[in-house]
Amino acid sequence: MNRARPPGSLGERVDALPWEDLRGQLDARGFAETAPLLGAEECAALADLFESGRFRSTIDMARYRFGEGRYRYFDHPLPEAVAALRTALYRHLAPVANVWAARLGRGDGFPLDHGALLARCRAAGQTRPTPLLLRYGPGDWNALHQDLYGEVCFPFQVVIPLSEAAVDYDGGELVLLEQRPRAQSRAHVLAPPRGALVIFPSEHRPVRGARGDYRVKLRHGLSTLRRGSRTALGILFHDAR
Repeated sequence: MNRARPPGSLGERVDALPWEDLRGQLDARGFAETAPLLGAEECAALADLFESGRFRSTIDMARYRFGEGRYRYFDHPLPEAVAALRTALYRHLAPVANVWAARLGRGDGFPLDHGALLARCRAAGQTRPTPLLLRYGPGDWNALHQDLYGEVCFPFQVVIPLSEAAVDYDGGELVLLEQRPRAQSRAHVLAPPRGALVIFPSEHRPVRGARGDYRVKLRHGLSTLRRGSRTALGILFHDAR
C-alpha cells in the first residue's frame, strides 16, 4: 500500500511519469493509466477537503438525473496540491492535444502554458474553476457523460481515486464508453488503485482507419457502488462559463 508520501514534489513526480508510454496508451486505446502518484496520506488529505474545502458549487446528482451521489467544484484559489497537479499535467498533455487536434483537422491548437489556456477561457467567458471532488456511497452511480463547459475545451481530463478499492468500497468502477461510427459501442471498465491517474478524452479521440483518421466520441461514468464510500479528484484543464 502507498502509505508513505512519495519522494519529490507533485510537479517532479508528474515530470517523472513515463510520458512516452502514456502517450502510446492514449494513441492505442484512448486512455492511459499510471501507477499510484499520491500516497495514502495525501489522498486522505484531499478527500477530507470534501467537508472542509472551499467550493463554488455542490451538485446533487439525483436532482439532475445524473445518477446518485454528490460532487463539489473547487472555488478560487484552488488547493495548492490541486493547482500543482493541474499545471504539471497540462505541461505534458498539451503537446499530445495538439497532435490530436491536427489529426482531427482542427487548426486551433492549444498553448503549451496552462496560464495561456486559462486566458483563452476568460476571453470566452469561462472563468469558473472545474477541478472537483466526487463522493459516492452505497447504491450511488454516475451516468455516462462528457465534461465540456463551454467553447474552449481541452481534450483531456484526469481522475485520481482517493479511496482504496476492495478496502474502502466495492463496485464503483470507472466506465469509459467509445461510441464508434457505424459500429457498436465499446466499454472499458477500470478499477485504478488509490492515488493513481487515469487520463482520458473529454470529448473525442482520433482513430486511424483505412482512409485516414476518424473521430470517436467518448463518454465516462461510474458503475454502482455496492459498499462503502468512494471519493475521487477530477482535474479538468479548461474553466467553465
